[in-house]
Amino acid sequence: MLIHTVLLEPASDTAQAAFDEAMGILDAVAARLPGMVGFHHGPNRDFEKKSQAYTYGFTCLFESQAALEAYAGDVEHQRAGGMLVANCRGGADGIFVSDLEV
Repeated sequence: MLIHTVLLEPASDTAQAAFDEAMGILDAVAARLPGMVGFHHGPNRDFEKKSQAYTYGFTCLFESQAALEAYAGDVEHQRAGGMLVANCRGGADGIFVSDLEV
């Protein structure tokens, strides 16, 4: 299993609306993509004060690396990703991604 984690640093106060729209798209991807078995998103509460710039994020759970690669190549995922890049500080530099094998 892989946990794909994405943290977002918004470029402006209006970025949340774009994040919400992108999360709706990703939720639909999760509902139809084989091997993508979990999707959760929400505000980063940062209780330990270590990721304050990243105010929103999401996680995806994949059964395999092949499922993660299918997600990466999915047209709707790419559309949502473009929306996120356009609304994060510094574009892609305002997005933190990690993939944990569990």
